[in-house]
Amino acid sequence: MKTDIILCGVGGQGILSIATIIGEAALKENLYIKQAEVHGMSQRGGDVQSNLRISSTPIYSDLIGIGQADVIISMEPMEALRYLPYLSKDGWIITSSAPFVNIPNYPDMEVLKKNYENIKNVIMIDIEKMAKDNEVPRSANVILVGAAQKALGIDFEKLEGAVQRVFARKGEEVVAQNLKALSLGRSMQK
Repeated sequence: MKTDIILCGVGGQGILSIATIIGEAALKENLYIKQAEVHGMSQRGGDVQSNLRISSTPIYSDLIGIGQADVIISMEPMEALRYLPYLSKDGWIITSSAPFVNIPNYPDMEVLKKNYENIKNVIMIDIEKMAKDNEVPRSANVILVGAAQKALGIDFEKLEGAVQRVFARKGEEVVAQNLKALSLGRSMQK
């Protein structure tokens, strides 16, 4: 088993929380993990990206090469396209459909959607709306984790356990909200 994941978005959207949940679940499956983080200018709404590699055998590099990513999980649709050269031909993009317009020349959403039409495996969700409509507004990022579960190759129950452990210190209500968000995402899988 080997899964190379690129996590991306804009600073403050919860990218590192996604990495923590997936990494925690992988450790409980006795898998090897390597992570390389490239932090953008989060205080200025800059891009944030992290490479997360999971394998049943030892991993020697924490970086993912061009054409090698099995999954891109993105909190922002333009950011996912930025890392498209890294996606393998059968790889998956699981992304928010709602743009985070943080630059004056942000592309038109219709132009972005056309780029996605040529990608084989895409799950695009308005996670902000879904989170708000389901009363878990601070857990939009966890919806993407649930939607990516099959592509990640990690048992859903392991992700649930990881969510419980990662958010335990924040209290039962926060754990429950994030478990709900994880299940909401799971319902969006293809």
